[in-house]
Amino acid sequence: MSIWAALAGGFIGTLVLTTGLRAANAFKLTRIDLPFLLGTAFTSNRTRAKALGYGAHFLNGAIFALLYYAVFTAIGYGSWWLGTVFGLVHGLFAATALVNILLPLVHPRMGTPQTSAPGVALLEPPGFLMLNYGPGTPAVTLIAHLVYGTIVGGLTTLPG
Repeated sequence: MSIWAALAGGFIGTLVLTTGLRAANAFKLTRIDLPFLLGTAFTSNRTRAKALGYGAHFLNGAIFALLYYAVFTAIGYGSWWLGTVFGLVHGLFAATALVNILLPLVHPRMGTPQTSAPGVALLEPPGFLMLNYGPGTPAVTLIAHLVYGTIVGGLTTLPG
């Protein structure tokens, strides 16, 4: 196991995850755009928000890959299938607590169930399992995170 392999896995996994979510958005399977959602936490400029959001998403991908690596190292075992299990947990965490509960608490432009829309321009809150972004969003998000986990687990545990 190598920390560099974990970072490479995080980059490639995030690239695949983000591309998969963009494709699902283009095919109208979901309306979620995680990089845009993240970027609008920093700016209201839509173009800058996309750029900042992609940077934040790739940084988050590296951080999660390092967390996977830390757990693999701590338990003395890692594999592609364990990475897939981590991806499942990661995806469920992202779709429930992270994006649904934690992000609206700190996101200055995201609405909440208690927000009045006339006050300021807001992003729609994702809702449980991000269902406010379409009925296909939970499945698309979970599949993308499973693939991310598989890639990170597989690359991290390659013989160094």
